[in-house]
Amino acid sequence: MALVFEEVHAAPDKKRVNEEWFVLANRGASPISTAGLQVIVSTAGKRGSIMGQIDPGFILQPGEKILIVSGIPGKVSQGVPPVREGMRTYHLFQREGLLRGNGTTLRFALNQLDVARVTYDSSSPTGVAAAKASTGKV
Repeated sequence: MALVFEEVHAAPDKKRVNEEWFVLANRGASPISTAGLQVIVSTAGKRGSIMGQIDPGFILQPGEKILIVSGIPGKVSQGVPPVREGMRTYHLFQREGLLRGNGTTLRFALNQLDVARVTYDSSSPTGVAAAKASTGKV
């Protein structure tokens, strides 16, 4: 996938949604528009729930990264959103956090096809779970 979640950070408190964030990078060779992508969250063994749609979205140029914050900008009760030097910020306007603990999978999908996908692992320095190796069995 050209869009890759490089970092995942859970909020220390469920109510501090602006402190839950993700770094998304375009590792492809062409610009990618996120307009209309569905935000889908699932836990291990469960089908995902559509939490919203990215609208109006943003365009990521090749090699560009963006900081995605779950909460609503300016809503003090949701905490202070992070700022990264040289990186744009996009808010998902969620009322509650997307991460439901270790093993939570976050997907950005278009017409049920994943465009970007990440599984949260709190023990990883980046919050991104290591990819499972294929067993080769069918």
